[in-house]
Amino acid sequence: MQLTLEGINKKVGSQTWLHNMTIAPRSGAVTVLLGATQAGKTSLMRIMAGLDVPTAGRVQVDGVDVVGVPVRERNVAMVYQQFINYPSMKVRDNIASPLNLRGEKNVRQRVNELAEKLHIDMFLDRLPSELSGGQQQRVALARALAKGAPLMLLDEPLVNLDYKLREELRDELSALFAAGDSTVVYATTEPGEALLLGGYTAVLDAGELLQYGPTAEVFHKPASLRVARAFSDPPMNLLSATAVADGVRLDGGPLLMQQLPSQATQKLTVGLRASAMRIHAQDRDLALSGTVELSEISGSDTFVHVHTQVGELVAQLTGVHYVEIGTALTLYFNPAQAYFFDAHGLLLLLPVQERGR
Repeated sequence: MQLTLEGINKKVGSQTWLHNMTIAPRSGAVTVLLGATQAGKTSLMRIMAGLDVPTAGRVQVDGVDVVGVPVRERNVAMVYQQFINYPSMKVRDNIASPLNLRGEKNVRQRVNELAEKLHIDMFLDRLPSELSGGQQQRVALARALAKGAPLMLLDEPLVNLDYKLREELRDELSALFAAGDSTVVYATTEPGEALLLGGYTAVLDAGELLQYGPTAEVFHKPASLRVARAFSDPPMNLLSATAVADGVRLDGGPLLMQQLPSQATQKLTVGLRASAMRIHAQDRDLALSGTVELSEISGSDTFVHVHTQVGELVAQLTGVHYVEIGTALTLYFNPAQAYFFDAHGLLLLLPVQERGR
């Protein structure tokens, strides 16, 4: 099934929720809708499903305009943040319901396989009311996967699960999606989740589609500051700078010996990912001295927030580091790892290692 949305607008009263959005999710691959709360992800998915009608634009399935065709007449599977299960049916029967409707064979085997992959096989003979919220969400997810619909819409389906289980299920879901031929659209606020799921990513902000393409390409080559902000976790360090005769000077900081394209504006923004910041100097590194304001250990990484002469910076350090608040700390970075954006927020120049991707 090929789903295509052309020039989609959605207005509610005097507010515009979606602005002239055109997107064609790839069949047989995951399309991730990435954006903060109220970016327009759920509004767009509701139009894809037929729950809402766009104010303007076309929704086509295999070349046929389906605007106005109700959701009950479309073959769509949906999972929301808020789980929905049949309360009077045991977990096993909840998952089996779409298989039974289609008259599938080997229903029990298929139910057991899905339940095992989603870590709910031990709950098959319980009622949904006997499960936790996260467990009920996995039941709803299993039922959607069992339906095998050509269009599967997942609106932050793992948000109610604990961190460790989310990590495990992302891997399982990636494998399940790859094994099927459905068009899968998956909404999330987490850049890391988009990277783990792979496929394609559409970056949304305030109802606008900012960039769409292969996930790795969008991450490594953000077209604008807005995309870079949305697709970075922790947020990309963004520093004010000025184009000068010898290169680019960070406002209040060192000179970056960088030749810019001819269309460059004088005022610039330099972007440095947190992972590009170091506490030990390497060849060609520049230094930024400051004071530690916060140090957070998260998993196997340490995030250090430093107040420097060029502004607040975050460094993502591999491993566990104990850094006291208030101590002096110098951060180092290689200018070749910097992004350059013009005064309009458009990308001018990629880091050296990204240009050949």
